[in-house]
Amino acid sequence: MSAEISLGEIIRQQRVTMPLTLQELSDQACVSPSHLGRIERGERFPSARILRKIAKPLGFEEDELFTLAGYLSPQPGSISEAQPGYSGGCLDPYVSRVLSQEPIEVQHAVIGILSMLKSIAKSMAK
Repeated sequence: MSAEISLGEIIRQQRVTMPLTLQELSDQACVSPSHLGRIERGERFPSARILRKIAKPLGFEEDELFTLAGYLSPQPGSISEAQPGYSGGCLDPYVSRVLSQEPIEVQHAVIGILSMLKSIAKSMAK
């Protein structure tokens, strides 16, 4: 599985979880629905400009999407008592160390899953 496909799947899963249609995301992000569809299917890899536009409507911090896309490296952080593990775009040092030994595709997938869980937790807290 390539990094592009993983990122596209993460974006699609997050959009569906929000829930947003492709057209709604397109309207909110000012990106054509056909371009977003190609990103979700892994036919295109999003530029940093596109990631910035879609981050907020999808409930991501910009740095989370940039990390998933491989533009940023995951930064080890400290364990938060309120939210252990993934917090504020940073990984627990142990998780980061273990994850760094995995292929980049696995790293992207795990960070994507953690980002989705964080987003779900935020929406449930509201």
